[in-house]
Amino acid sequence: MENDPLVFDVNIAKEKPNSYRKVKNNSGCPFCDVAGLTHILKKQGGMIWLDNKYHTLHDTVQTVLIESNKHQGDITTYSLAYNRSLMRFSLACFKQMNDSHKYRSVLWYKNYGENSGGSLAHPHMQIVGLEKMDGYKYIQPNNFEGISLFNKDGVEVNVSTHPIQGYIELDFNLLDENSIDEWSDWIQSGAKYMLKVLSKGRNNSYNLFFYPRFDRGVSAKLILRYTASPYFVGYKLSQVDNKEKLVTEAENFKRFFESGSVLEKGFKI
Repeated sequence: MENDPLVFDVNIAKEKPNSYRKVKNNSGCPFCDVAGLTHILKKQGGMIWLDNKYHTLHDTVQTVLIESNKHQGDITTYSLAYNRSLMRFSLACFKQMNDSHKYRSVLWYKNYGENSGGSLAHPHMQIVGLEKMDGYKYIQPNNFEGISLFNKDGVEVNVSTHPIQGYIELDFNLLDENSIDEWSDWIQSGAKYMLKVLSKGRNNSYNLFFYPRFDRGVSAKLILRYTASPYFVGYKLSQVDNKEKLVTEAENFKRFFESGSVLEKGFKI
Protein backbone atom coordinates (compact mmCIF):
# COMPACT_ATOMS: atom_id res chain seq x y z
CA MET A 1 0.00 0.00 0.00
CA GLU A 2 1.48 3.33 -1.05
CA ASN A 3 1.90 6.10 1.49
CA ASP A 4 0.19 9.24 0.24
CA PRO A 5 0.42 11.89 3.00
CA LEU A 6 -1.72 14.98 3.37
CA VAL A 7 0.27 18.11 2.49
CA PHE A 8 0.43 20.62 5.34
CA ASP A 9 0.94 24.31 4.48
CA VAL A 10 3.31 25.65 7.12
CA ASN A 11 2.99 29.27 5.96
CA ILE A 12 -0.75 29.29 6.61
CA ALA A 13 -0.34 27.44 9.90
CA LYS A 14 1.97 30.20 11.19
CA GLU A 15 -0.95 32.62 11.10
CA LYS A 16 -3.30 30.43 13.13
CA PRO A 17 -4.15 31.44 16.70
CA ASN A 18 -2.93 28.87 19.22
CA SER A 19 -3.99 28.44 22.83
CA TYR A 20 -1.01 26.27 23.70
CA ARG A 21 1.94 28.32 22.47
CA LYS A 22 4.28 29.60 25.14
CA VAL A 23 4.16 33.02 23.49
CA LYS A 24 0.56 33.89 22.66
CA ASN A 25 -0.72 36.65 20.43
CA ASN A 26 -3.17 39.22 21.73
CA SER A 27 -5.92 38.58 19.23
CA GLY A 28 -8.01 36.57 21.67
CA CYS A 29 -10.08 33.52 20.89
CA PRO A 30 -11.69 33.78 17.43
CA PHE A 31 -14.51 31.39 18.39
CA CYS A 32 -15.59 33.66 21.26
CA ASP A 33 -16.10 36.52 18.80
CA VAL A 34 -19.39 35.16 17.47
CA ALA A 35 -20.29 38.46 15.79
CA GLY A 36 -17.06 38.30 13.79
CA LEU A 37 -17.54 34.78 12.45
CA THR A 38 -18.05 34.45 8.70
CA HIS A 39 -18.91 31.73 6.17
CA ILE A 40 -21.34 30.08 8.58
CA LEU A 41 -22.85 26.89 7.15
CA LYS A 42 -25.34 26.02 9.88
CA LYS A 43 -26.23 27.24 13.36
CA GLN A 44 -28.20 25.89 16.31
CA GLY A 45 -28.07 27.92 19.51
CA GLY A 46 -24.45 28.12 20.59
CA MET A 47 -23.40 25.47 18.08
CA ILE A 48 -21.99 26.89 14.84
CA TRP A 49 -20.68 25.00 11.80
CA LEU A 50 -18.53 27.16 9.54
CA ASP A 51 -15.76 27.15 6.99
CA ASN A 52 -12.28 26.98 8.52
CA LYS A 53 -10.52 30.30 7.95
CA TYR A 54 -7.12 28.58 7.85
CA HIS A 55 -6.95 25.98 5.06
CA THR A 56 -3.70 24.32 6.09
CA LEU A 57 -4.19 21.04 4.18
CA HIS A 58 -3.94 20.85 0.39
CA ASP A 59 -6.79 19.27 -1.62
CA THR A 60 -9.25 19.49 1.24
CA VAL A 61 -12.25 21.49 2.39
CA GLN A 62 -11.81 22.14 6.12
CA THR A 63 -14.71 23.10 8.35
CA VAL A 64 -15.01 23.74 12.08
CA LEU A 65 -17.93 22.97 14.36
CA ILE A 66 -17.92 25.27 17.39
CA GLU A 67 -19.59 23.29 20.16
CA SER A 68 -20.59 26.13 22.46
CA ASN A 69 -20.39 29.90 22.89
CA LYS A 70 -18.61 29.31 26.20
CA HIS A 71 -14.81 29.30 26.01
CA GLN A 72 -14.37 26.73 28.77
CA GLY A 73 -16.16 23.43 28.36
CA ASP A 74 -16.11 19.98 26.87
CA ILE A 75 -18.24 16.88 26.35
CA THR A 76 -17.29 15.93 29.90
CA THR A 77 -18.82 19.09 31.39
CA TYR A 78 -21.92 19.60 29.23
CA SER A 79 -25.34 18.71 30.56
CA LEU A 80 -26.83 15.43 29.38
CA ALA A 81 -29.34 17.26 27.17
CA TYR A 82 -26.75 19.60 25.64
CA ASN A 83 -24.37 16.79 24.77
CA ARG A 84 -27.20 14.89 23.09
CA SER A 85 -28.11 17.96 21.04
CA LEU A 86 -24.46 18.44 20.09
CA MET A 87 -24.14 14.88 18.84
CA ARG A 88 -27.32 15.19 16.79
CA PHE A 89 -26.20 18.50 15.30
CA SER A 90 -22.67 17.36 14.49
CA LEU A 91 -23.85 14.06 12.99
CA ALA A 92 -26.25 16.00 10.74
CA CYS A 93 -23.40 18.27 9.60
CA PHE A 94 -21.14 15.31 8.90
CA LYS A 95 -23.86 13.51 6.93
CA GLN A 96 -24.60 16.65 4.91
CA MET A 97 -20.96 16.89 3.85
CA ASN A 98 -20.49 13.15 3.39
CA ASP A 99 -23.72 12.72 1.41
CA SER A 100 -22.84 15.55 -0.98
CA HIS A 101 -20.50 13.13 -2.82
CA LYS A 102 -18.13 16.03 -3.51
CA TYR A 103 -15.26 14.35 -1.69
CA ARG A 104 -13.50 11.03 -1.84
CA SER A 105 -13.86 10.81 1.95
CA VAL A 106 -14.97 13.00 4.85
CA LEU A 107 -13.31 12.97 8.28
CA TRP A 108 -14.99 14.05 11.53
CA TYR A 109 -13.04 14.32 14.76
CA LYS A 110 -12.48 16.24 17.99
CA ASN A 111 -9.26 17.29 19.71
CA TYR A 112 -9.33 17.98 23.44
CA GLY A 113 -6.36 19.14 25.49
CA GLU A 114 -2.86 20.35 24.79
CA ASN A 115 -1.58 16.90 23.78
CA SER A 116 -4.40 16.16 21.34
CA GLY A 117 -2.93 17.88 18.28
CA GLY A 118 -5.37 20.77 18.43
CA SER A 119 -4.52 24.47 18.50
CA LEU A 120 -7.50 26.14 20.22
CA ALA A 121 -8.88 25.39 23.68
CA HIS A 122 -12.39 26.63 22.84
CA PRO A 123 -14.48 23.43 22.43
CA HIS A 124 -14.85 22.47 18.79
CA MET A 125 -14.80 19.61 16.31
CA GLN A 126 -13.57 19.45 12.74
CA ILE A 127 -15.21 18.02 9.63
CA VAL A 128 -12.82 17.78 6.69
CA GLY A 129 -13.54 16.74 3.12
CA LEU A 130 -10.63 15.03 1.37
CA GLU A 131 -10.86 15.64 -2.36
CA LYS A 132 -8.33 13.03 -3.53
CA MET A 133 -7.60 10.72 -0.62
CA ASP A 134 -9.37 7.83 1.07
CA GLY A 135 -8.95 8.84 4.68
CA TYR A 136 -10.03 5.39 5.85
CA LYS A 137 -7.58 3.29 3.84
CA TYR A 138 -5.74 2.13 6.95
CA ILE A 139 -8.94 1.44 8.92
CA GLN A 140 -10.36 -2.09 9.19
CA PRO A 141 -13.72 -3.34 10.49
CA ASN A 142 -12.04 -5.12 13.40
CA ASN A 143 -10.73 -1.77 14.67
CA PHE A 144 -14.23 -1.36 16.17
CA GLU A 145 -14.50 -4.80 17.76
CA GLY A 146 -13.50 -5.78 21.26
CA ILE A 147 -14.54 -6.76 24.78
CA SER A 148 -18.21 -5.79 24.66
CA LEU A 149 -19.75 -4.22 27.75
CA PHE A 150 -23.06 -3.02 26.29
CA ASN A 151 -25.09 -4.17 23.29
CA LYS A 152 -28.72 -3.15 23.13
CA ASP A 153 -31.16 -1.32 20.87
CA GLY A 154 -28.64 -0.51 18.17
CA VAL A 155 -25.79 0.66 20.40
CA GLU A 156 -22.71 -1.48 21.08
CA VAL A 157 -19.84 -0.37 23.35
CA ASN A 158 -16.52 -2.16 23.70
CA VAL A 159 -12.88 -1.91 24.70
CA SER A 160 -11.02 -2.44 21.44
CA THR A 161 -8.98 -5.62 20.93
CA HIS A 162 -7.63 -4.27 17.61
CA PRO A 163 -6.91 -0.60 18.38
CA ILE A 164 -5.73 1.84 15.76
CA GLN A 165 -2.96 3.24 17.97
CA GLY A 166 -3.41 1.56 21.40
CA TYR A 167 -3.35 0.67 24.20
CA ILE A 168 -6.89 1.19 25.52
CA GLU A 169 -9.42 2.53 23.03
CA LEU A 170 -13.16 2.76 23.65
CA ASP A 171 -15.51 2.05 20.74
CA PHE A 172 -19.11 3.27 20.49
CA ASN A 173 -20.99 1.70 17.59
CA LEU A 174 -24.29 3.27 16.58
CA LEU A 175 -26.26 0.83 14.41
CA ASP A 176 -29.67 2.47 14.79
CA GLU A 177 -29.91 6.27 14.75
CA ASN A 178 -33.07 6.09 16.84
CA SER A 179 -30.71 5.30 19.72
CA ILE A 180 -28.46 8.32 19.21
CA ASP A 181 -29.19 9.66 22.71
CA GLU A 182 -28.00 6.42 24.34
CA TRP A 183 -24.92 6.52 22.11
CA SER A 184 -24.24 10.14 23.10
CA ASP A 185 -24.51 9.29 26.80
CA TRP A 186 -21.98 6.47 26.46
CA ILE A 187 -19.52 8.73 24.63
CA GLN A 188 -19.87 11.40 27.30
CA SER A 189 -19.31 8.87 30.06
CA GLY A 190 -16.37 7.38 28.14
CA ALA A 191 -14.58 10.71 27.95
CA LYS A 192 -15.04 11.19 31.69
CA TYR A 193 -13.83 7.67 32.38
CA MET A 194 -10.68 8.11 30.31
CA LEU A 195 -9.68 11.38 31.97
CA LYS A 196 -10.83 10.65 35.50
CA VAL A 197 -10.33 6.91 35.99
CA LEU A 198 -8.17 5.38 33.25
CA SER A 199 -5.50 8.08 33.44
CA LYS A 200 -6.12 8.65 37.17
CA GLY A 201 -6.36 12.37 36.44
CA ARG A 202 -2.80 12.55 35.12
CA ASN A 203 -3.80 13.07 31.49
CA ASN A 204 -5.95 15.94 30.22
CA SER A 205 -6.06 15.16 26.49
CA TYR A 206 -8.00 12.86 24.22
CA ASN A 207 -9.16 12.48 20.63
CA LEU A 208 -12.65 11.48 19.60
CA PHE A 209 -12.94 10.12 16.06
CA PHE A 210 -16.08 9.28 14.11
CA TYR A 211 -16.33 6.84 11.20
CA PRO A 212 -19.07 5.83 8.77
CA ARG A 213 -19.37 2.11 9.44
CA PHE A 214 -18.54 -0.52 6.84
CA ASP A 215 -22.03 -2.02 7.13
CA ARG A 216 -24.34 0.65 8.50
CA GLY A 217 -24.44 3.43 11.07
CA VAL A 218 -21.57 5.33 12.67
CA SER A 219 -18.73 4.35 14.98
CA ALA A 220 -16.96 6.61 17.46
CA LYS A 221 -13.58 5.89 19.02
CA LEU A 222 -12.05 7.55 22.09
CA ILE A 223 -8.26 7.56 22.36
CA LEU A 224 -6.44 8.96 25.39
CA ARG A 225 -3.49 11.05 24.21
CA TYR A 226 -0.02 10.54 25.56
CA THR A 227 3.43 10.09 24.03
CA ALA A 228 2.93 7.61 21.19
CA SER A 229 4.75 4.31 21.16
CA PRO A 230 7.83 4.18 18.88
CA TYR A 231 6.33 1.06 17.32
CA PHE A 232 3.42 3.16 16.10
CA VAL A 233 5.47 6.23 15.20
CA GLY A 234 8.12 4.32 13.29
CA TYR A 235 6.28 1.28 11.95
CA LYS A 236 2.52 1.99 12.23
CA LEU A 237 2.33 -1.00 14.59
CA SER A 238 -0.38 -0.56 17.19
CA GLN A 239 -0.20 -2.23 20.58
CA VAL A 240 -2.94 -3.48 22.86
CA ASP A 241 -2.97 -4.34 26.55
CA ASN A 242 -3.33 -8.00 27.52
CA LYS A 243 -6.82 -9.49 27.62
CA GLU A 244 -6.97 -9.47 31.41
CA LYS A 245 -6.43 -5.70 31.41
CA LEU A 246 -9.01 -5.15 28.64
CA VAL A 247 -11.64 -7.19 30.50
CA THR A 248 -10.91 -5.27 33.70
CA GLU A 249 -11.31 -1.91 31.97
CA ALA A 250 -14.55 -3.06 30.30
CA GLU A 251 -15.97 -4.07 33.68
CA ASN A 252 -14.78 -0.86 35.33
CA PHE A 253 -16.18 1.36 32.59
CA LYS A 254 -19.54 -0.43 32.71
CA ARG A 255 -19.75 0.15 36.47
CA PHE A 256 -18.69 3.78 35.97
CA PHE A 257 -21.51 4.35 33.48
CA GLU A 258 -24.12 2.51 35.54
CA SER A 259 -23.15 4.49 38.64
CA GLY A 260 -24.64 7.56 36.97
CA SER A 261 -21.29 9.14 36.10
CA VAL A 262 -22.77 10.76 33.02
CA LEU A 263 -25.10 12.74 35.28
CA GLU A 264 -22.44 14.05 37.65
CA LYS A 265 -23.07 17.72 38.40
CA GLY A 266 -19.69 18.83 39.69
CA PHE A 267 -17.30 16.97 37.44
CA LYS A 268 -14.49 19.19 36.17
CA ILE A 269 -11.30 18.43 34.25
